[in-house]
Amino acid sequence: MKAGIVGLPNVGKSTLFNCLSNAKAQSANFPFCTIEPNIGVVNVPDTRIEKLEELVKPERVQMATVDIVDIAGLVKGASKGEGLGNQFLGNIRECNAIIHVLRCFDNDNIVHVDGNVNPIRDKETIDIELQLKDLENVEKRLEKVNRAAKTGNKEAQTEKALLDRIRETLLQAKSARTVTPQNNDEEVLMEGFQLITAKPVLYVCNVDENSAVNGNKYVDQVRELVKDEDAEVIILSVGAEADITELESYEERQVFLEDMGLTEPGASVLIRAAYKLLKQQTYFTAGVKEVRAWTIDVGSTAPQAAGVIHTDFEKGFIRAEVISYEDFVHYGSEAKAKEAGKFKVEGKEYIVKDGDVMHFRFNV
Repeated sequence: MKAGIVGLPNVGKSTLFNCLSNAKAQSANFPFCTIEPNIGVVNVPDTRIEKLEELVKPERVQMATVDIVDIAGLVKGASKGEGLGNQFLGNIRECNAIIHVLRCFDNDNIVHVDGNVNPIRDKETIDIELQLKDLENVEKRLEKVNRAAKTGNKEAQTEKALLDRIRETLLQAKSARTVTPQNNDEEVLMEGFQLITAKPVLYVCNVDENSAVNGNKYVDQVRELVKDEDAEVIILSVGAEADITELESYEERQVFLEDMGLTEPGASVLIRAAYKLLKQQTYFTAGVKEVRAWTIDVGSTAPQAAGVIHTDFEKGFIRAEVISYEDFVHYGSEAKAKEAGKFKVEGKEYIVKDGDVMHFRFNV
C-alpha cells in the first residue's frame, strides 16, 4: 500500500519526502526536479512498540512501515500531457491514497509557478487536472458499456448507472470520492475503475516555522474549503522539519521542537495519518528474539493476519492466541496476563483488533 505526495511544483513535496524517509530526493528551486517517482519505506512512529520493547527486552525490534511516493509537480494541462502529465498521472494511479501538499507560506526567494501564494487556487488546479483525467476514463468506459446495457445486460446496466453518476459529479468539478456506492456491486465496480479522485486524500499545509502550531490565514482558507470532504488537514513546517532531521541527537531535536511549541515532529503525525488513510492497522508479536509490528488491513481476520508473516501460517491456520496490548502492558508480561485470564484463543472468524499481541498455531 502506497501513499503518493502530490502538489504543484515548489510547494515542498521533495523536502517533505526527505523528512519522512531520510532518502535524499533531489530538492531544488525549479519545477520537474523530481522526474522518476522516489519511493521511501517509512517507519510508522508508535509508542506502543517502545513500551513492548521495554517490557520484553528483545534482541531486535521491527516497526510497521508505510510506503511514501514522491511524485513530480503537477501543472495546468497535465490531463492533456502538459509538463510530465501522463507520467505522473500514471504514478498517482498506482498509489492507494494521496497526500496533497499545499503551499501556505510567503517567501519571495522561492518561486511560485503561478506568481503568488494562493492555496485555494493551487488545490483547484490539481483537482481539476485529476478530475479531467478521470472524466476522460469514465467516458471511454461509458462508450463500451452503453452498447451492452442496451441489449439488456443487467451487469452492464448497473455499471452504466454508476458511471453516469460519477460523470455527472466530475462535470460539477467534484471528485469521484464524493460518489457513495449504493451496494456491494457498486463498491466492487468503483474499486475496479481505479479513478484517481476516488482515492482518499490528506491535505498538508506547508507553513512557515512561526505558524507550525496554530496555522495561519492560508490554513484557515484550506480548512474552510475542504470542510465537506471528510479529509484531514495537517499543519507542517516542512523547512523546520528538514532542519530537525539534520540534528544529530534526540535531545537536540527535542529542544528544537520545544522552541517551536511542538511535542513531536509533524512528520510523525503525518506518517500515522497516512497509515490510517490507507486503512492500515497494527498487531504485534512479542518474544525475546523479536518484538515486531505487523501491518494489516483494517478488518483482517486472524488467518489473514497470520498470512502477513508467512503464507503457510494462513494456509495451515489452527488458532490465534491473543492478548490485548492494554492487558499485556497492565500485567507486564505474557505470563502474568495469562495468569489473570486475559489470554484468549481465537479461531478463523476472529477480526484482529489494532494493538493485539498475537501468537499463531498452524499446521502445514
